[in-house]
Amino acid sequence: MTLPDGPAQTPLTADTVLRYHLCWKYRDLDGVLALYHPDVQYHDFFQNRVLGYQNLRDYVGACLPHAAGEDIVHSDRIRVDGCTAFIQYQVTVQGGDGLVAFQSSEAITVRDGLIWRVNEYATLVRQGGSPHSGGGLRPATSRLGLSPRQLSTMAQDLEHYFQGHRPYLDPELDLQQVANASGYSRNQISYLLNQVLGQSFYRYVNQARLHHLMATLDEDSATTPIDDLAFSAGFNSLSAFYKCFREHTGLTPKAYLKQISLRART
Repeated sequence: MTLPDGPAQTPLTADTVLRYHLCWKYRDLDGVLALYHPDVQYHDFFQNRVLGYQNLRDYVGACLPHAAGEDIVHSDRIRVDGCTAFIQYQVTVQGGDGLVAFQSSEAITVRDGLIWRVNEYATLVRQGGSPHSGGGLRPATSRLGLSPRQLSTMAQDLEHYFQGHRPYLDPELDLQQVANASGYSRNQISYLLNQVLGQSFYRYVNQARLHHLMATLDEDSATTPIDDLAFSAGFNSLSAFYKCFREHTGLTPKAYLKQISLRART
């Protein structure tokens, strides 16, 4: 099929794609769907799947950011050539002390003033690193059915759940309890933590416990022995606490408390 192209098509493509971009930005699900052509094909190469119009409401609804300004940072202006537009952006995934980003791009084809084709590509980049080259990333994500935007949303949901409900205070907390409370499956949470953020579930939980304890220390509530504070924060062994503390601060708890005491005197 030959599509209209050339300079005359460029302004129409630019207008359509800009409206599409703004609908995504302001979380307007109906506005996004209204801009899709009835014969649209959405190629998500990260998940290795193709979606038609009938599948896009659930897909877009799951991918839209939860709040204004979340998730997506555009790294370049929208470039338009005839009936095709190109967008580059970054989707950040953050959880615990882990931070990674998906470098993403879309090639969007417009027909009759509507989005007719979308080719979306994404590459995982770790903080301060290079594109992830692991061969298992795409197949695992394909089986779980999670796009980069959905992974980012899931990471935010977990962070909000941990901050709001503080489940880490339970020393017996396990993955199934978090899955039941958050609405995500065990496999989805494990994939996010292990394959994307590069940490285990128990490391993620212990980091939340440590942040809770550090806030207690910063509030000058250190009259309680730090071992007792560790157990109050949910740690179920002192060896796990000491290891986590040293990884985070580079110091033993005793040395850290001494440093705080010296700062308080100056």
